[in-house]
Amino acid sequence: MSKKTIAILTVLLAILIDQVSKIYVKTHFMLGEEVVVFKDWFKIHFTENNGMAWGFEFGGEAGKLFLTLFRLVAVSGIVYWLWQTIQRKAHTGVIIAIALILAGAVGNIIDSVFYGVIFDSSHGRLATLFADNPYGKLFHGKVVDMLYFPMYEGESFTFFNAIFNGADSWITIGVALLFIFNKQAFPKTEEN
Repeated sequence: MSKKTIAILTVLLAILIDQVSKIYVKTHFMLGEEVVVFKDWFKIHFTENNGMAWGFEFGGEAGKLFLTLFRLVAVSGIVYWLWQTIQRKAHTGVIIAIALILAGAVGNIIDSVFYGVIFDSSHGRLATLFADNPYGKLFHGKVVDMLYFPMYEGESFTFFNAIFNGADSWITIGVALLFIFNKQAFPKTEEN
C-alpha cells in the first residue's frame, strides 16, 4: 500500500469514527447526561464547548469565528506538511502521525462549522440531526465532547477532569507518534 493511500485511509477512518461517535452521543444523550462504561474511571459524559481546550472562550461571537477561521488556515498548513512528508517518502509512522493530527483538526472543524446549522439544542432533550430549528449558525457550532476518565474523584478535587472527543484523541496520538518518530519526522539536514 502506498504512503499516500495510508495517509488518506487514516484521515478518512479517523474522521468517520470521530463524527459517528459525536453524532451518536448528540442524538442519544441530553447535555450533561453520563453513562459509566468501566467502573468509575471511564465514563461517557456529554458536554459541548465553543472549541477551545477545556471550554475556554474569548471574544464572544467574533472570537468563535476567529477560532474557526484560524483552524481552517491551520488545516491548510497541516495538509501541506502531510503532502511534503509523503513526497520525501518519510517513515510510515510519521505519515500516520500527521494524518491523525489532520483528522483531529478536521473533526473539530466539522463541529464548529456545521453543527450549529444541522442540530437543534441538546438542553434538556435529545438533539435532532438536520433539525428544522437549529441552535446556531454556520461557523458557530459547538464541539461535542464525551470521553471522560476521572482517575480520582474526591470531595473537592478530580484528577484528570478533562472531557474530550475522538478528534482530540487523534491529535494527541499524532503528537505522541511525532515524539516517538522525531528523528524521522524532523531529520537534520547536512550542511555542505
